[in-house]
Amino acid sequence: MSTNLSATGVEPHDNFSSSRLNWLRASVLGANDGIVSTAALVLGFAGATSDRSALLLAGIVGLLAGAMSMGVGEYVSVATQRASEQAMLALERRELAEWPEQELEELTQIYQAKGLSAELASRVAVELTAKDAFRAHAEAELGLDPDELTNPWHAAFASFLSFVTGAMIPLLAVLLGANAAMIAVSVGVAMALTGWFSSVLGRTALAPALLRNVGGGALAMVITYGLGSLAGSLIM
Repeated sequence: MSTNLSATGVEPHDNFSSSRLNWLRASVLGANDGIVSTAALVLGFAGATSDRSALLLAGIVGLLAGAMSMGVGEYVSVATQRASEQAMLALERRELAEWPEQELEELTQIYQAKGLSAELASRVAVELTAKDAFRAHAEAELGLDPDELTNPWHAAFASFLSFVTGAMIPLLAVLLGANAAMIAVSVGVAMALTGWFSSVLGRTALAPALLRNVGGGALAMVITYGLGSLAGSLIM
């Protein structure tokens, strides 16, 4: 007799794995950073000078530095997380080899804590252990899928590429001869799009996501433009 795990309180896997979701979220974050930081840098220079070549140079340097920073930072973060997860999985594998009966009882208690009866929890634990004890414990105890650990190189590349993609928006505005106001408008539209995408990924309300993205980006640009104007008046 097969057991319907979703009906017993054990949630089935979503078609969208958590590692892929994290990868996409890192991409959205990278694009946001690329848009805001590059636009803020360009507008900061725009507040100090009207030299378009200086604005373009500032934007290119900001793009390169920001993309490298995002890529390296994401690699270090995910590599550290992956190493920790691998250590936990190695410990779980060792415990299963040394204390299989205690681990089976622990798995049963986990399912009881989820709301299953003692009898059903025991049956689920026994069946899952017979099929793949290591995977059952990794998912139930640690919340990990051993085959879906996030790859730090993938995360780093996604952050790098998304930052470059986002940073190209204010750079293109400079190349097309847009003034500070037009750069701000183009960035606002881009931030609204990434806010919409983040709300879709997170399955959250659209309005707060838009407010966070557009409002936060606008605040950063206004402050940077003001500080750039002040610096320009003091230096020039």
